[in-house]
Amino acid sequence: MDVDGDAVHDTLSKAEKAVMAAAVNMILIRCQLQRTEGRMRAAIRARRKKTLQSIHVDEEGSGAICDAVLQVCYAMGCGVFTRATPRWWMKRRTGGGWEDLPQCDDATEDYFKDKLRMSPRVFREIAETLSPFLKRRVTFYREPLQPDLIVAFALYKWASGEMYESGTCSFGIGRKSGLVAVRDVTSALLSEYSDKISWPTGLQKAVVLHAFADKGFPNCHGCIDCTHIFIDKPANCPGEDYYDRKRRFSVQAQVVVDLNLRVLDVFVGYPGSCDDVRIVHLSSLWAHAEAGELFTGPPVMLSFGVRTNGYLLGDNGYPPSEWVVVPYGGVSQHPSEIRFDNKQKTARGAVERAFRRLKGM
Repeated sequence: MDVDGDAVHDTLSKAEKAVMAAAVNMILIRCQLQRTEGRMRAAIRARRKKTLQSIHVDEEGSGAICDAVLQVCYAMGCGVFTRATPRWWMKRRTGGGWEDLPQCDDATEDYFKDKLRMSPRVFREIAETLSPFLKRRVTFYREPLQPDLIVAFALYKWASGEMYESGTCSFGIGRKSGLVAVRDVTSALLSEYSDKISWPTGLQKAVVLHAFADKGFPNCHGCIDCTHIFIDKPANCPGEDYYDRKRRFSVQAQVVVDLNLRVLDVFVGYPGSCDDVRIVHLSSLWAHAEAGELFTGPPVMLSFGVRTNGYLLGDNGYPPSEWVVVPYGGVSQHPSEIRFDNKQKTARGAVERAFRRLKGM
């Protein structure tokens, strides 16, 4: 800017002229882009309108399209089409250890016995029997768990004793699904196999009595003992009640078996701090025995003029009674007492073997 007397002359420098030219160019380019975009939108609208006007669908065609849409929706509802998980909060399932169980190779038999404590044939029989109780309803979220997978997880949980977090990860399912699976399989087993745990009758009873008679115990019906089933500490319950002598939380299970390790009676549920005497007094077995309803067969005359309708073999943790035969025990024993205790211990070992098999020891 030059000042000459009263006259003032404004002029732009070269830098100011360059900035002004750049701004004008940007405005022109922006206007050109907007004009081009408007023309493109107008062309697209015109093409779309022309396409819609060229399509003619009659009433029959419209009805066919509606029927096709309904059929597709029905097929999706029935689970014909595999659907991806449509909700972000739903965990995608992976195969996990379940993918290894259906494999057919030389190691299948041993793998099943190691993971589920049974052969593939027995597992398939149980899964087929329980399938009607475990079928899941198809929804629009994802494919439901199959009955054989539900049975396999419950058996694996019982056989391994793993926590639900690790067990469900092995089978690629959620913790809630694992809890529901164990509950449903338990209910199905009790409904379908309610007659599997029962006292023998008829020919089977005669076989059991004959087996014990060969061991030197005529008219004996089984062996009785208790074992601890380890559990997590129950919620809202005093922990000291379930704390057993092995310093773990458990519940007591009273079991009666025969020489073939077949379970004849089970009484389970009381805290692990209870001893064997209290458990047997609280059980229904004691009530039936005291009422004379447990052994109803013809009486048999034993040595030394002892008359009995039947009895069980137990250890020294049980009080001697008319229906529970326990060892003599003690430090200084007569040779006949030693022989009796050895025979009684040998025959009573069936219940210990049953516990070891159930716990996979």
